[in-house]
Amino acid sequence: MWIYEKKLQYPVRVSKCDVRMARYLTEQYGGADGELAAALRYMNQRYAIPDKVIGVLTDISTEEFAHLEMIATMIYKLTKDASVQELEAAGLGPNYAQRDHALFYQNSEGVPWTAAYIQAKGDPLADLYEDIAAEEKARATYQWLIDMTDDVDLQDSLKFLREREIVHALRFKESVQILIENKDQKKVF
Repeated sequence: MWIYEKKLQYPVRVSKCDVRMARYLTEQYGGADGELAAALRYMNQRYAIPDKVIGVLTDISTEEFAHLEMIATMIYKLTKDASVQELEAAGLGPNYAQRDHALFYQNSEGVPWTAAYIQAKGDPLADLYEDIAAEEKARATYQWLIDMTDDVDLQDSLKFLREREIVHALRFKESVQILIENKDQKKVF
């Protein structure tokens, strides 16, 4: 099903150690509207959606995993040279005490990721509208993250991710339209 290329979907560069920004990025790593929740949500929903749009959910879910890899790379690069004191000052002391520099699926406030973030109603239109909202929330979060850093290299990667969220929302909107048009078609048996 997948072919894994040992490179990121888009290059991730950072120009400086910025532990504060790394903490904010954990929102997209393990938050309710982050990449992990999105990838799992779409992969789960694909089993209760018509064949006409199942590929869209599979494609976007897979891409969200690539985004998760990019976010993890950003966090790693932003913290790899940080001292314990810098981690503590940015609010990452508890993570360091438990995991050193290892990543953990949690939001920017330290709340662990939970499967409760995954929405799946089983109604194709309800699920797709949920997915559109999820992509718009992720787009907004990426914009706020862009606004919070002066690192132009980091901004570049965040802008790429923000634009991909816009594309995903558009693809989900197209899928809604396909299902609505199919529902209205006269069926002869």
